[in-house]
Amino acid sequence: MNFTIMSIVIIYLLIMLFIGWYSSKKINSNEDFMVAGRRLGPILMAGTLAATEIGGGSSLGVVEKAYGDWGMSAAWYIIAMGITFTVLTIFGSKFRSSMVKTVPEYFRRRYGKAPGAITAIVMMLPLIGLTASQLIASAVIISVITGLSFNLAVIIVAIVVTAYSILGGLWSVTITDFVQVFLIVIGMALAIPFALKTAGGWDNVVAALPKEHFSLTKGIGIKGIIGLVVMYTASFAVGQEAVCRYYAAKDDRAAVKGSIYAAIINFVYAFIPTVLGLITLALVKQNIISGDAIMANGARYALPTLAMQTMPSIIVGLLFAGIISATMSSADSDLLGAGSIFGNDIYKVYIKKDASDNDVLRVTKTSMFIIGVLALLVALFNKGSIIGILMFSFTLRAGGSFIPYILGHYWKKGSWTGTVASLITGSLGVVLVEKKVISFFSLDPIFLGLLLSIVTFVIFTNLSPNPRNSTELEPEVE
Repeated sequence: MNFTIMSIVIIYLLIMLFIGWYSSKKINSNEDFMVAGRRLGPILMAGTLAATEIGGGSSLGVVEKAYGDWGMSAAWYIIAMGITFTVLTIFGSKFRSSMVKTVPEYFRRRYGKAPGAITAIVMMLPLIGLTASQLIASAVIISVITGLSFNLAVIIVAIVVTAYSILGGLWSVTITDFVQVFLIVIGMALAIPFALKTAGGWDNVVAALPKEHFSLTKGIGIKGIIGLVVMYTASFAVGQEAVCRYYAAKDDRAAVKGSIYAAIINFVYAFIPTVLGLITLALVKQNIISGDAIMANGARYALPTLAMQTMPSIIVGLLFAGIISATMSSADSDLLGAGSIFGNDIYKVYIKKDASDNDVLRVTKTSMFIIGVLALLVALFNKGSIIGILMFSFTLRAGGSFIPYILGHYWKKGSWTGTVASLITGSLGVVLVEKKVISFFSLDPIFLGLLLSIVTFVIFTNLSPNPRNSTELEPEVE
């Protein structure tokens, strides 16, 4: 156990808790907690938006894939996010102008109670899986640093993330994300020169690996790239952890500019973990690092192993703090998203209709605690690929909800009947392909989900159009 590394990481964790405590003093209402009082400017929004989606999959997961079969093309896992944020600039002002706090609230006020309830359930469940995947990634680092068991490390991370998220809501999450996005990029970037020095320079890395490892398309494939862009666009547009940033922007302009800046951050960051994965593989090929040591615990330990064996303690500490930042900045948003949906769209609508603002806030925090515990249990017992967990979670929630959510802002006829049909068939299509019950031309599950969703939405909407013939939302019943 290295004292310098431990100190850097412990200080980082304590700072996150302090920010949570400090942010709690700015919470005066439920709106403050869920959407930061709708006061985020473009810079803060960009930082929190980028940090939210740069998580375990975009750090440990990308290194793992670059070290494995994907090679340089692993960068597309993050480049696709940048493309998605660019696409979402088209809709950013629409999201902001809806003045809702959650996606299910939009569905409820646009289409009716049933669509609101369905989306609340469909979106809450994947958030548990998403939170768990980030806890897994954080625990990998903690266990490597301290020598603690993976299970104990998961418990520590879950306690810290849940604590500061519950304390300050989106204010806390935004401020921590702003700090974390710099730690993520800088911590990972600082590792590259030291890893390259150990490998003897980039030329040695190129010489040690097959030529196809440096292709931007061969590993993942064109079909895989298109699948990522489609999956991210559909998922981020309806994902509470992402779209709440647009709701929290201080105005339409801030929403659009923040989305553009977030895209730029992703484009810059994309090749950092990818290059680290390639260097790690080259070091294994050169017998400088033991491949058996990496695979003994799984390829997800590739980056921690590289760091511990090739870098000075202070760089390792900053790198590990950066990776933990990446994972925690996603976990806190997933927790907040799930808690907000339960408090705002289940408790207040179905359990206690006359609940006060303080009642909803209290229940939101309580549900975040419960969801944190559930995510912890998933993390303890699920040993699957980080990216695998993320991909299915992203896909499930987007399959049925993306089409009615986006078209609902533009198509006046969009109706209750079309939306319910879309939600059910789209989600079912995703599950059937994911579980290999049926095959859809060997395409990712999201494609069948979106196809079924748009077909049923259009057909059933035309059969039973919205009687109000308007995209305006019904006023929230207090």
